[in-house]
Amino acid sequence: MPKPLVKNIDFFVAAMSQTFVSALQLDPDGMYSQVGYGIIEKFSEEYVRVKRFDGTVSHYDRGITKFQHNRA
Repeated sequence: MPKPLVKNIDFFVAAMSQTFVSALQLDPDGMYSQVGYGIIEKFSEEYVRVKRFDGTVSHYDRGITKFQHNRA
């Protein structure tokens, strides 16, 4: 079951444990779709920086992006 990351402590734990997270944003149809996937490198109240498998990084606005990771 996917677990959403909402609070700063959620982002901190995911970053420290090197957990892979998904970044989801609303598409034109009003459904959430995955726009990114990787490890959280840095976060603030405004954005989250995610590093992908290939080493590239992306920044996502916390106001319009939903983050989650899957628990085993």
